Amino acid sequence: MSIITVKTVEDYEKIIGTNEVAVLLFSADWADQCKQVGDVMEDLGKLFGDKLRFGKIIAEDFPEISMKHQASEIHNCNNLLKSIAVDRVDGVNIAALTAKCKNLGATVTSDIPLEERLKTLINKAPLMIFMKGARDAPRCGFSKQLIAIVTETGLPYETFDILTDEEVRQGLKTYSDWPTYPQVYVKGELVGGLDIIKELQANNELEKTLRGE
Repeated sequence: MSIITVKTVEDYEKIIGTNEVAVLLFSADWADQCKQVGDVMEDLGKLFGDKLRFGKIIAEDFPEISMKHQASEIHNCNNLLKSIAVDRVDGVNIAALTAKCKNLGATVTSDIPLEERLKTLINKAPLMIFMKGARDAPRCGFSKQLIAIVTETGLPYETFDILTDEEVRQGLKTYSDWPTYPQVYVKGELVGGLDIIKELQANNELEKTLRGE
């Protein structure tokens, strides 16, 4: 899930008016550090978008909201978690922001049945990869090899870090009857793991398969 840019008060109310935890970035267009934080939040949205909501507010455009959340010092790129603040990060502290989102994502209990969650994640993009770590920072050798192969095809894809969600990590093994990671899905169907991807590559069938043809 990408960051929702708040353009109206109604947009803001939609973000905080749900049962989900909201992570809000109060920013300024002229501040380079805000863009840096925004880029990180885009990545966090892809990781935790099924549990957390991410929004960006241009502080100068919404002074009342900014003051309500004590974000008047917009150069600090303040972040507010939830409509009643449960935590915050001031300044460009990427490590702290990432850690807090991980902790919040781990503690949020979803009312959605696991099987439904898995179906949603599998179909989040036409080409989905469930791996250990993120595409830019794989956390196992198999995931690193697979990402390198798929990236070389030039096809767009999304990834999900199974280390951030133990329920998904264990549940997907049973759901797809595939006990190891990484796992590659095309249009909601399991293709396989690293060995299958290597085999398809050797047979010049990889790009066709990953396109779902």
